[in-house]
Amino acid sequence: MTIEKQHTILDVTKTFSVDEYNSLRGRIFLKDNKNVFVKMKTFSGGVILLNYSRGKGDLKNWLISEIDFSSNALGKCEATMSLGNGYMGMRSATEEPYIHETRNLFVNGTFNKAAENEVTELPNLADVTRLDIRIDGERFSLELGKTKNYIRQLNLKTAELTRSFEWTSPKGKELRFLFKRFISLDNLHVIGLKMEIESLTDSVDVSIDTGINAQMSNSGCQHFLEGERRIYNNQFIQLIQTTTESNIDVVLNTTHKMKVNGKEVNDSEMHMARRKVWQTYQFKLLPNDKLEMEKVTTVHTSRDKEIPQEGYDLQKLRDDSLQALQSHADKGYDSLFQRHKDAWQQKIWNKYNFELASDNDFDELALRFSLYHLTVMTPAHDERMGIGAKALSGEGYKGHSFWDTEIFILPFFIYSNPEVAKSLLLYRYHGLEGARRKALENGYEGAMYPWEMAWPTDGEVTPEWGDIDIVTGEQTKIWTGFIEQHITSDIAFGVYQYENVTGDKQFMDDYGYEIVFDTAKFWASRLEWNDEKHRYEINNVIGPDEYKEHIHNNAFTNYMAYFNMKLAMRYYDQLKEENPSLLQSLERKLDLDEMYSLWEKKTKRLYLPNPREEDSVIPQDDTYLQLKEIDLTKYKEQDTVRTIYRDYNPEQINEIQVTKQADTLILFYLLEQTFLAEDERISKAVKRANFHYYEPRTLHDSSLSLVTYAIVANDIGEEALAYRLFEKSCETDLGPMMHTSDEGIHAASIGGIWKTAIFGFAGVRLVNGKLTIQPRLPNHWKEIKFTIHWQGQPINLCITPTSLTVEAVNKEKVEFESYGKMYECDDFIEVVFSEEVIKNS
Repeated sequence: MTIEKQHTILDVTKTFSVDEYNSLRGRIFLKDNKNVFVKMKTFSGGVILLNYSRGKGDLKNWLISEIDFSSNALGKCEATMSLGNGYMGMRSATEEPYIHETRNLFVNGTFNKAAENEVTELPNLADVTRLDIRIDGERFSLELGKTKNYIRQLNLKTAELTRSFEWTSPKGKELRFLFKRFISLDNLHVIGLKMEIESLTDSVDVSIDTGINAQMSNSGCQHFLEGERRIYNNQFIQLIQTTTESNIDVVLNTTHKMKVNGKEVNDSEMHMARRKVWQTYQFKLLPNDKLEMEKVTTVHTSRDKEIPQEGYDLQKLRDDSLQALQSHADKGYDSLFQRHKDAWQQKIWNKYNFELASDNDFDELALRFSLYHLTVMTPAHDERMGIGAKALSGEGYKGHSFWDTEIFILPFFIYSNPEVAKSLLLYRYHGLEGARRKALENGYEGAMYPWEMAWPTDGEVTPEWGDIDIVTGEQTKIWTGFIEQHITSDIAFGVYQYENVTGDKQFMDDYGYEIVFDTAKFWASRLEWNDEKHRYEINNVIGPDEYKEHIHNNAFTNYMAYFNMKLAMRYYDQLKEENPSLLQSLERKLDLDEMYSLWEKKTKRLYLPNPREEDSVIPQDDTYLQLKEIDLTKYKEQDTVRTIYRDYNPEQINEIQVTKQADTLILFYLLEQTFLAEDERISKAVKRANFHYYEPRTLHDSSLSLVTYAIVANDIGEEALAYRLFEKSCETDLGPMMHTSDEGIHAASIGGIWKTAIFGFAGVRLVNGKLTIQPRLPNHWKEIKFTIHWQGQPINLCITPTSLTVEAVNKEKVEFESYGKMYECDDFIEVVFSEEVIKNS
């Protein structure tokens, strides 16, 4: 390790654990106040450099940079630097192709089932970014010749991807390349691409093939029929794709503008092949000549919200989209990009008002990274669509939505952008049809939400078969779609949290009460009576810990079902008093009078595992605490997740005291926000005991896990550990592991980064309908600023280690609690507290 003037370089030439790396990096950040270049050989299979400190001045902590290139580790930057606007998302593959690349372009909501034995997934659309470049007749590639001054970076502030380098061809000719790309937040249908090639030393022949390539698939699976394609006036390219089962039309249009030394050149050859249409441009560049190319693309589909469901006309969609492309092309890349840049500033950065002063600059960059991806992954434009577990950055999990949304992503929007939060909950409301069908198919009543959800009415879409069983060599059965059922109450919790934070009564009247009542109806039918123990139980489930299958009385599942039914009873009583006509309407639809008596009866007798007397540990399920224990050290120090499957199959793991991800611990974090907050079974002492019992047994083999443990660690006064867990969570996508993001970024973890900072360190919480703010900042955080929304009003917060300032933007009264004291504010208030108060809280 060598220390240079402006940065620290770690030269990794041997294998070491992630914990060792984190420990080393943490010391550098906290003591030397440096940002880190990480030179990785072990993790990437080649040499690759990532840098997070290139931003200076106004761009400080805004840039994610790759400062060396390796064709063996393409997935990392393809995913983490992916572009999008919620309508569509694109992996940031390089323009020139490589063997191990993954080119993905997805439009949200365009789900298709490719074959009878497949499940529905987001189809990979035609590619519009690949450029086949030939220099003096030879294929251009960074694997050939020599490259210097390489830099590829994502500017989080402007949501633009750039790449530049100087390249010496195998023939010794030197050229300079610059690529730029964005997906517009101003116009959701627009993709912009720009390229410059400058000859530095010699005359050179340059040839470029560019167009629309529909020879794409989802890992070999084709989702589209062969579509019509055409080039209009040797200038505008159009290609049609239609999904094979859902019958969704996709219309892609693209056009190019070529200049040499500022003078436009229009000559090209037109080509067409199976599922592909393109143009070839050829140039001879003299020394110091510069070639510029602008490529503007539009994407429209028949599933777009503005397209009428009745009277739909493909030809009209083709004509309108082509006309739109022509208008965009006239504006040009720079003008389109400026409007996109302004949209990001106004809609995102000005709205969230986030700033962090930390001795570790990486923290602020990681939180901006979180805000960036929360924006590009979320379909704010259409309430019929949800958020995939890999967002729109890869094929992992097929674009399906999980409990990740309600527990790890939705809270950000509830507090920061309530309109988007409402849209995400409306997606679940539209999913009631599929949830009711799943309940009926499984012999239950009410709404039983799918573990994986795609188009709202599709119902359960979880694949049935997964990874290899290392003992039998067969495929392992995926049981989550059958027996991981807690998602139903997780969605009810999302409704509860939204209502309490926003005060949106209209949403509750139109949608929210129905979701809660029908999910509670499911749980009442799901409970099983144990005649021997005279109690209701929930048997044969999977809890959040997916390493334990077919277990009985998972604590998280039982408690959340209890909460769901109790919430339904509270809402019933509330409506009976305040809105009896609405209650009567819902009663006719859902038989609520009969259900109320069942909820009352069954919640009284539902088994809720109590903390053990000897150590206050809540049993994760009926058998967990009796399972055998093994030395988990090597799995806790693993370089990649799920290495335990190299030694054990699922049945064997089921018999070991090992946990995949936070399970019982999530219970404390969620229920503390509810009317159950005073229940002694989730007291701070019990929470501390469970943290110290379960964390050593938890492998954090899901990106969801670290977030919960970080928040709970901070709550119980383990601040240093909380920060280390937060940092590791940030490194899920931004860290040294070069292949963890190959299938896409980790959407829930990215939402969790924000959760840990705001609900953990800044201490912003909902507690039984009240706003509480009890900060416990990391020692090296000097100040954090951000805006939340409470009861329809933006609230500006500024927190330091010893003070809290609250500004009510609309001058409407806001009440909050901080360290046991209640405060009121209808303008601006500053609260000062001592370190002793924080420690004793």
